[in-house]
Amino acid sequence: MQADIQRKTSTPEASTPEASAPRGSALEWTQRLVAYDTTSRHSNLGLIESVRDHFLAKGLRPHLSYNTQRDKANLFVTVPAASGETNGGIVLSGHTDVVPVDGQNWTTDPFRPVVRDGKLYGRGTCDMKGFIGTSLALLPTLLDARLREPVHYALSFDEEIGCMGAPYLLAELRERGVHPAGCIVGEPTSMRVIVAHKGINAYRCCVRGQAAHSSLTPRGVNAIEYAARLICFIRDMADEFKANGPYDQAFDVPCTTAQTGTIQGGIALNTIPALCEFVFEFRNLPGVDPEALFARIASYANDVLLPKMRAEHADTDLVISKIAAAPSLDVAEQAAITQLVRVLTGDRETSKVAYGTEAGLFQRAGIPAVVCGPGDIQQAHKPDEFVSLDQLAACEAFLHKVVDSLRVAT
Repeated sequence: MQADIQRKTSTPEASTPEASAPRGSALEWTQRLVAYDTTSRHSNLGLIESVRDHFLAKGLRPHLSYNTQRDKANLFVTVPAASGETNGGIVLSGHTDVVPVDGQNWTTDPFRPVVRDGKLYGRGTCDMKGFIGTSLALLPTLLDARLREPVHYALSFDEEIGCMGAPYLLAELRERGVHPAGCIVGEPTSMRVIVAHKGINAYRCCVRGQAAHSSLTPRGVNAIEYAARLICFIRDMADEFKANGPYDQAFDVPCTTAQTGTIQGGIALNTIPALCEFVFEFRNLPGVDPEALFARIASYANDVLLPKMRAEHADTDLVISKIAAAPSLDVAEQAAITQLVRVLTGDRETSKVAYGTEAGLFQRAGIPAVVCGPGDIQQAHKPDEFVSLDQLAACEAFLHKVVDSLRVAT
C-alpha cells in the first residue's frame, strides 16, 4: 500500500470525477438502502440479502455472519486483485442499522427518502447509508479495474446499540484467515480524516433492597437511595476527569466523561423501594484504561455500598452488568491507510471525535483503520436527517481515487 501512496501523488487529478452532485447510481443506491427500515430493534436481513444477491449476480462470493437469533447478519465480500489475491487490501466498512424515529417530528416519511434543495432526506442518509450506497455504486468500477490489491466490503448490524455486530464479522475473518491491510469506516465526518475517537463503555446496575411501609424506614432498605449514592460516585469521577484530566485538546470534549442515562425504581411514595435500575456509561480517551475506571466503580459498589446494605438487611444485592463496549481508536500517523487517506483527501488536520465507531474494533483486530465519510454528524439521529448531495459527490470522488491508487501500474 505504501508504494500506492507514492504513485498516487503523481496521478493527475483530472482522472477522478469532482462533481457537485453524485452520479445517479450513488444516489439511487443510497435511496434504496434508506427505504429499508433497519432500526436496530428490527431485522436487517432484507437489506443484507438484497445486497448479497447483487454481489452474487456480479460473480462475487459474499459471506454472511449471523447473530445468535439469526435475524440479523453482517456481510463481507471481497473484490479480488487482478492476480486473484484476496488478502491484504482495503476494507470499506459501514453499519446498516439506524436509530429510531419514535417521537421525532419528521417533515416527510423517514423511510421514503426525498431530494430537496440539494439534500437527501431520510433516516440513515447521513449515518451511514450514504457511504454504503456510494461504495456499492463503486462496484462496477472496481470490477473493471486491474487491482494491485483487493477491496473488501464490510456491512455490519447493531452498531448503534453498542457495536454488537462487528465482532461476529471480525471473528469470521479470523476463522477464514482473511487479513486486510487497512480499513476506511465511512461514518459521517464531512470527509475529514478522523484518526482517533473515544471508547464507549455502557453498564446496567440493578439494586435490590427491601420493601417496607415508609413509616417504618429502619425495617426496609431503600434501593433508590443506594442507587443514588453510586450515581453520585460516578458523577464525582466525571468531575475528577474534568478537573484533573488527562486531556487531549484535539477532542471537542478533551477528557474522559461519565454520566447516568436512565433510572427506574419505586412503586409509591409511601413504600420503601425494593428495586432500582439505572444505566450509565463512560467514554474514555485513548490511552485511558476502561477496565481500571470500571474497577473503581465496582469497588465502591461491592466494598462500600453492598456491606452497608446487608448490614441493614441480609437479603439485598447490587449487581452491575456490561451492556456494550467499543474500544477507542488511536491511529498511527505512519500507518499506510492513514497516509493514503490523507493524500487522497488532502486533509492534514489532526481531527478526533467523542463519538464511537467500529474503527476501534478493526484496529484491535490488527486492521489499521481511519474514519472518513460523507455527511455531518450534527445531522445524525435527528428528525429530517439528511446528507447533502455535494457530500455524496465528494465521497464518490474520494472512492474513485482509492480505486486509482490500487490499480496495477501500466
